[in-house]
Amino acid sequence: MNMPQGQDMPMPYGNNNMMMMMTKMHMSLYWGKDAIVLFPGWPNQSVGMYILAILFVFFLAMIAEVMSNQPIIKRGTSPIIGGLIQAIFYVFRISFLYLVMLAVMSFNLGIFIAAVAGHTLGFFIAKYRALASANREQQHGSSITHKV
Repeated sequence: MNMPQGQDMPMPYGNNNMMMMMTKMHMSLYWGKDAIVLFPGWPNQSVGMYILAILFVFFLAMIAEVMSNQPIIKRGTSPIIGGLIQAIFYVFRISFLYLVMLAVMSFNLGIFIAAVAGHTLGFFIAKYRALASANREQQHGSSITHKV
């Protein structure tokens, strides 16, 4: 491309938009409400929206973790129906996990802590439910053998 000497190459999206985006992006961990989480302009340096973003990431991580550790089909289900149900749950679970990952890539410590706390609470809930279910089955099974 022949350009007169001393002129800059034109930017396809405009210099101002690109420069504004580059100045808002952080490449190391930081603390503050001036994050860009998932969408441009969100939470828009608002404390209320920042708290909403933290809660959104927390619940997204928690739901993804619960979905990762729960059996979703029962024994005796048709293989086609069971496979379809598992595929649908997989799409949602992996979508939630990717959204959490992209949110954490904002390098904001609040978002990072919310993601880790959400995954931890989701794991606890899933394992608690599994252990409670196993204990119920064991008690139910032992009461049947004692009555016989």
